[in-house]
Amino acid sequence: MPKPDTDYTQVAELDRWIHEPARLAIIATLASCEYADFLFLLNTTGLNKGNLSAQAIKLGEAGYIEIRKEFLGRSPHTVYRLTEKGRKALKQYRSQIRRLMRQLGDSGSK
Repeated sequence: MPKPDTDYTQVAELDRWIHEPARLAIIATLASCEYADFLFLLNTTGLNKGNLSAQAIKLGEAGYIEIRKEFLGRSPHTVYRLTEKGRKALKQYRSQIRRLMRQLGDSGSK
């Protein structure tokens, strides 16, 4: 049985924009580079085209990523960049996950 002072309510406070696995993969990839195009994200995250596109739109609506559509010759080319808001949200998310993992480590040891 968990210790009475163990607080797991923070799980409900995790940023759901980031916590969803496909969006986390996108955010994590963009956090490691200045920008990435659709094909790079597709290959790096392992998502399918439809899921990548849908999740990127959601992250764009949340203000976490910037989506720039352009043409290279006659071919469409989409470029993604993590915004400052997205970087701050990821930093907070990482802090929350670390805190939770410390708690789980403390409560899981016997």
